[in-house]
Amino acid sequence: MLRELLVLFTTFFKIGLFTFGGGLAMLPLLERELVVKRGWTTSDELLDYYAIAQSTPGIIAVNVSTFVGFKRQKILGGIFATVGVVTPSIIVITIIAEFISNFEDIVWVQKALAGINVAVAALLTYSVFTFAKKTIKKWWHVLLYAGSFIAVYFFKVHTVIVILCAAVMGIIIALCSQKKKTGEES
Repeated sequence: MLRELLVLFTTFFKIGLFTFGGGLAMLPLLERELVVKRGWTTSDELLDYYAIAQSTPGIIAVNVSTFVGFKRQKILGGIFATVGVVTPSIIVITIIAEFISNFEDIVWVQKALAGINVAVAALLTYSVFTFAKKTIKKWWHVLLYAGSFIAVYFFKVHTVIVILCAAVMGIIIALCSQKKKTGEES
């Protein structure tokens, strides 16, 4: 059990160490490490974890690591995975905080950060397309996707409201589909 807990810690430490740009940017790395390489979860489960992590308080990476760790080794697994994913950030942020005032006015540092921002934007775009390809499978998914984007981007609707509305719509559609199936079987 201790070996499995250490593997959880080191796996999520590596994910936390090599992920830049937040939770969505880490989706490809999570999928490669957790689904393809280790088989700890399926792509559909990972997307479910992402959806839940988006709609609950906290950082996506922390929530997903907690879910996977809990799935593997219950409470201790959740703790080890979570500590693993946040430890690199704590170390890096502490170092940056110590020295940031020495470097913030250096032009090449500003240019490097601008380059990193562009790369992170590309990773986020890749994650959005990958996520969309895996989740948009029915006509109502397309409508919900477009409606959610329009609500947030053009009308500045708070994301919590969009997520709650999407959940309610999903439940309503599931209930209607279930009624339709029951009616057809009768």
